[in-house]
Amino acid sequence: MQVSTPVERTLTLQDYLQLTRFVSQQQPHAGAEALQDMLDQSDLVSLPEVPATLVTLHTHVLLEDPSGRSYQLTLCWPQEARPAEGLVSVLSPVGAALLGLHVGSVARWRTPGGEQGSARILAVLGRPETKVGGRA
Repeated sequence: MQVSTPVERTLTLQDYLQLTRFVSQQQPHAGAEALQDMLDQSDLVSLPEVPATLVTLHTHVLLEDPSGRSYQLTLCWPQEARPAEGLVSVLSPVGAALLGLHVGSVARWRTPGGEQGSARILAVLGRPETKVGGRA
């Protein structure tokens, strides 16, 4: 997993702790190291302080690709991922690129095949901890 890490990334303390635990249980590899680097460089907020514009685990987001096509994704754990249904693993290049960004930010990633991708975050449509948009 290669992620173009933006300068500013914010994670909930809960996401940070869960992801740190997950990374520590993995065999050492470049993807785990990249994720750990992102975790180490992130600002942390408690759940009551989470801005409505922040992409966290289980956030349902509206994105726009460079061609102007909009689409929706939900960040989830690897075992919950169903990409064809819009459920993308937080450990995938797209998921890792989105995590911790705000509405208006552009997420950038590189696929395992070396292709570059990007998408602008247009809206947070739902997030469990805040019930944004009524989705749980």
